[in-house]
Amino acid sequence: MSFTVGADAYDRFMGRYSVPLAPLLADFAAVAADQRVLDVGCGPGALTAELVGRLGPAAVAAVDPSEPFVAAARERHPGVDVQRAAAEELPFGDQEFDAALAQLVVHFMADPVAGLREMARVTREHGVVAACVWDQQPDGQGPLSLFWKAAGELDPDVEDESLLAGARAGHLTELFQAAALREVEESALSVTAEHPSFEDWWEPYTLDVGPAGGYVARLDSKRQAELRELCRELLPAAPFVLTARAWAARGAV
Repeated sequence: MSFTVGADAYDRFMGRYSVPLAPLLADFAAVAADQRVLDVGCGPGALTAELVGRLGPAAVAAVDPSEPFVAAARERHPGVDVQRAAAEELPFGDQEFDAALAQLVVHFMADPVAGLREMARVTREHGVVAACVWDQQPDGQGPLSLFWKAAGELDPDVEDESLLAGARAGHLTELFQAAALREVEESALSVTAEHPSFEDWWEPYTLDVGPAGGYVARLDSKRQAELRELCRELLPAAPFVLTARAWAARGAV
């Protein structure tokens, strides 16, 4: 999966959920002072910002395959070593980090097991590899679940994100074990986001971000309107607060 949109579009689409998720993942990975940590698939830098706040920029490195995201992360976090790279080919030597984290990216890796193995390779012995992925089931509690439920009612053949790596309970554990990580633990992380209006919730889906945005972009105006109104029917009356759940796993190297 490629993200070629601007950082601002991604922020409007996912930032309201990914920013509060970042400290939960950092806590789950036991990120603490005096560590050096790698953010894999950093995007515009939601998790990077949390790591910098805990460790300082010199102790944080980040990679992402998207050129616009790398540029944004570099601008937002001076002093952080931000490089353009895929998870499966990390540009670092063996055992350079105390921990390697991947927030909302395992499901978009071309080869999730290879990506996790690379994260383990660059992490010191007894260090931590941790990742989280939204609960992407249409009847689940991820931030996109209601959208894909509506899309499925409109188009029963729609290809949603439910089959992506890690998007269901237990699958991250399977991937971590396949990558030879030890002492694997899985947990659920939940965040809330307040939406003052339906349009505040809907408009980011029109920005062509990720699979959901791509799906909306491919619809003609009539079908877009039908999907929008179906989503409105499924959501509570505004203003409303939504809870979003992510599956998280951690393992020892």
